Amino acid sequence: MLQLTLGIALRRLAVAIPTLILLSLVVFVVLRLLPVDPLSMMLPPSATAADSAALRQQMGFDKPIPVQFAIWLWEAARGNLGLSINFRQPVTTLMAAAIPATIELALAGLFISLVISIPGGVIAYVLYRRKREAAADLVVTLLQSMPSFLWALLLIVVFGVLWPVLPFSGRVGQDVTLPGITGLALVDLLITGQFNAWLSALSHLLLPALALALSFAPLVIRVLRSGLIDAANEPYVEVARLRGLSETRILWRHMLKNAALPTITMIGVQFGFLFGGALLVEMIFGFPGVGTLMVQAVKGNDLPLIQGIALLFCVLMLGINAIVDVLYAVLNPRLRNP
Repeated sequence: MLQLTLGIALRRLAVAIPTLILLSLVVFVVLRLLPVDPLSMMLPPSATAADSAALRQQMGFDKPIPVQFAIWLWEAARGNLGLSINFRQPVTTLMAAAIPATIELALAGLFISLVISIPGGVIAYVLYRRKREAAADLVVTLLQSMPSFLWALLLIVVFGVLWPVLPFSGRVGQDVTLPGITGLALVDLLITGQFNAWLSALSHLLLPALALALSFAPLVIRVLRSGLIDAANEPYVEVARLRGLSETRILWRHMLKNAALPTITMIGVQFGFLFGGALLVEMIFGFPGVGTLMVQAVKGNDLPLIQGIALLFCVLMLGINAIVDVLYAVLNPRLRNP
């Protein structure tokens, strides 16, 4: 198993490095070709042409684009993604402060979506070829047709305005100060024993995470249902029935594990869309994550920060795909015993 895991990790690493370089090159060139002057935000109104030229030379914007990219790539390999034009802080510092909130939101959304979709997929399979199957398909289709930002607005109206039971702005209450240990609010507040503050962070996380989950769960339900339908026709199911096992036990202890394989693969592939949905959800709920930081960077033409965030998302997606590959190998005996 360890040898298999190391092999998968090495293959992923071999693919990840050129992918990161290629994506960085595309983003770098496209941003440099935009008809905007990112340095104008750093110059005072009284700045002269000589001041602008001096700043451009200081920031390296006077060099050809290939030279700029080579310098940026060398510095990025050393962990230096440059200085933010708007915030006047290192890009790595800004991203390190914002990424834990986005990861916490995305993981919470994934967890809630699994809580919804696993029973939902089983129910959809049980209703297969029954009279209520059409009604179940209609419900899943309606849920899938609503994007995360629309769910966010609907949840704010219902649970924030009409029935105000949950907060819908910020990450924690105004009277709560995050310890800043791991950057994950729920983990840090639990470690420090601040249980009232932990409940505050949880209540602020529920609505944005639920908005992500409700847009993601229907797809998982459909894939899991299809996997269960395919598994029902496998020989091991007939053997289990001949042994006298109940349908419930066959479903939960045998079929579900095999149906989970394509579902896990789909979750890994689609997890990037969950992060993409988190960008809009963060803005709607005023959640201080990478989405909010990205919008500020785009508004201010902050090229170093935009490049850093794009690279960060690429690294996250490649890491998630590697984890999915490992999980697939763990759950699939045919890969463990070739």
